[in-house]
Amino acid sequence: MDGVDFQLPARARRIVVAMSGGVDSSVVAALAVRTGAEVVGVTLQLYDHGEATKRAGACCAGRDIRDARAVCDRLGIAHYVHDHETRFREDVVDRFADEYLAGRTPIPCVQCNMGPKFTDLFALARDLGADCLATGHYVRRVEGPAGPELHRGADPARDQSYFLFATTRAQLDFLRFPLGALPKARVREIAGEIALPVAQKPDSQDICFVPDGDYAALVKKLRPEAETRGDIVDLAGRKLGEHRGLVHFTVGQRRGLEIGGTKEPLYVVRLDAAARRVVVGPRAALAVAAARLEGMNVLGPLDGALTAKVRSMARPVPARIEGDRLVFDEAEYGVAPGQAAVLYAGDRVLGGGWIAATEAALQAA
Repeated sequence: MDGVDFQLPARARRIVVAMSGGVDSSVVAALAVRTGAEVVGVTLQLYDHGEATKRAGACCAGRDIRDARAVCDRLGIAHYVHDHETRFREDVVDRFADEYLAGRTPIPCVQCNMGPKFTDLFALARDLGADCLATGHYVRRVEGPAGPELHRGADPARDQSYFLFATTRAQLDFLRFPLGALPKARVREIAGEIALPVAQKPDSQDICFVPDGDYAALVKKLRPEAETRGDIVDLAGRKLGEHRGLVHFTVGQRRGLEIGGTKEPLYVVRLDAAARRVVVGPRAALAVAAARLEGMNVLGPLDGALTAKVRSMARPVPARIEGDRLVFDEAEYGVAPGQAAVLYAGDRVLGGGWIAATEAALQAA
């Protein structure tokens, strides 16, 4: 099919497809069948079955498992469901809550890819004798002179490379992303052309285990201490007000501070978890000159010109790596501990790391 290159290994006989029950992974399964290889669909059940059936906006839940099975039946391929509820809760959901308690802004989608979705699926795929594992992510796997490289998806509105920066070289060697060169509209067309039962199914929204978008409510349920009250202070430590829990705030936030009588708008500059304080200041105080990274994953050379993306919806900006520091060419805003900094050379993903701390541009001046 035009625009699709599975990049199958030589003499590939079996492809395992990670199936979430959505249109993307379903189309990948259909494209895999067209290669002539044996195809096996695998779905990870990430929630208790009773809870899963109530989650309208989740993935890998009750309805989605049924949809994945229906697609496999339509394609005439085997489908297996593996229970990974405990692993998902410990590695993703509990960590999500703990990160908020520590005053950081977590990215559970990256943790999920690093844990249940890739690590566990890799083991399952190899146990099933697969020659590769295919997923519905919108990224491209490009054969480079030193081996496979990870590149942005061709559709900028769907590119998921930010969430896959922690993919290792060994994983990239085994992974295939057949949708990376396609726009989403074409993927839906393919689903309709072959009459997949999920062709018109809406995309999942927000974080899968928080389908209503109320992160604070989930964190408070898991960690009641998240509602511990504290002070809102300015950069000099002067008390300006009180807050009802750090879970309600993130770096760069302006709304919800409920502070009156200030001459200029105030933003959350940092969260002091130890003292339960929200530190606020003018927008200029959000300017960051550099960030310290930890947990680095390197997929390409970091010694040349590169760009860095510090939020999933941010634009990449020029920067350089100095040891464990990411130094921005110009001050960057909205850099929050707990988020990821993903590094690029053009469309190629060079790797990235977790933002552990930031250096204010005002102090560096």
